[in-house]
Amino acid sequence: MKKKMLISSLSDPTAEKKLEAIYKDAKAERTERIISLIDTFENTYGEGRDISVYSVPGRSELSGNHTDHNHGRVIAASIDLDIIAVASPRDDGIIRIKSEGFPEDTVDISLYTEPDKSRFGSSASLIAGMVAGFRSLGLRVGGFDACTTSNVLKGSGLSSSAAFEDMIGNILNHLYNHGSVDNVEIAKLAQLAENKFFGKPCGLMDQVACAVGGIVSIDFNDPKAPVIEKLDFDITGAGYRLCIVDTGGNHADLTPDYAAVPAEMKAIAKKFGKEVLRDVKEEDVLDNIMDLRTEFGDRAVLRALHFFAENRRVKSQGDALRSGDLRRYFDGVIASGRSSFCYLQNVYTTVNVKEQGLSLALNLAERYLQKLGGAYRVHGGGFAGTIQAYVPAAEVKGFCALMDGVFGAGSSIPLCIRPIGATKIV
Repeated sequence: MKKKMLISSLSDPTAEKKLEAIYKDAKAERTERIISLIDTFENTYGEGRDISVYSVPGRSELSGNHTDHNHGRVIAASIDLDIIAVASPRDDGIIRIKSEGFPEDTVDISLYTEPDKSRFGSSASLIAGMVAGFRSLGLRVGGFDACTTSNVLKGSGLSSSAAFEDMIGNILNHLYNHGSVDNVEIAKLAQLAENKFFGKPCGLMDQVACAVGGIVSIDFNDPKAPVIEKLDFDITGAGYRLCIVDTGGNHADLTPDYAAVPAEMKAIAKKFGKEVLRDVKEEDVLDNIMDLRTEFGDRAVLRALHFFAENRRVKSQGDALRSGDLRRYFDGVIASGRSSFCYLQNVYTTVNVKEQGLSLALNLAERYLQKLGGAYRVHGGGFAGTIQAYVPAAEVKGFCALMDGVFGAGSSIPLCIRPIGATKIV
């Protein structure tokens, strides 16, 4: 579709309905963002191209803190911050992507077909990995030019990387496969791209939550065939906003902290001849707790006990959302946060005990919300970064003012849960 026709189509009833579902901001603002990106595309890759517009949301983990890597359960949701892309096909097998604020990535998909350790950690490796994944399923692939812009803030725990991976799959799906590839399949390919081509042994939660949309319950008991269920509950409609507070913590040198969580859980599992805690009985851990704490230390045992309790809690919270019991769900949010603080111990790093921004943010959220309802917990991986709070709509302004006054202007991000995942807009 040419530029003039595409811009005109943004106002047709079908496109407007989709845009209203995706974005909560004013019509003029969302349209201006898309048109601006179209202009950027034409300035970068030339005028008169057949173009289309795509959107992939970020995500927020709602429950299941550090459970997925041990084949546990999680609840996650897509949010109304997203990556949008303007793309146009090309016939020479080259993919060029210019993301706002970053150098252009160029990948020759006829040459970059296998993992290359020298390119681990690069966005080009994710592009090549997604193409390889599509090929492995016998799907069509091809070159394209694309410009992207994103308000999914990096380092905020909202999964900007998973959204980017899903976006590559989204574009390949619609440009070359008539939109026939299911978003869950795209998410699985995104995980493989990150594991094999990017060199990061991530789980599948982020990719699924970004791709599927809405609130999703995911059971990773069989990670090759996770059980994914959409939970149709409107938290915004119930009078609450999901707020993320970025405490501005230093993410440097936290890799050992993050890596120790699954490693210690799996060490306990290995003691019982299993690879992950999901395959271990909680009673066996409790019956052998003296030997376990002697061999692995108290923290590893506490993290294992967190896993068992958190896995049950996710199921209970899913049941609460299915039945519309928001108070029971919020009780689970708070309990998840306390377990993460006390037993999982991922709210601050022991390497720098003077920096405890997450602890402070959680304390302030508890003080602010204890008489108003709502809930709060550590968000994502922890140690630095963000907390999550459910704030009554009428109190969002005051809550954000409090947090911004402590952690800096713009540190509080009020969100809505977006019902649509990875999609082609027009």
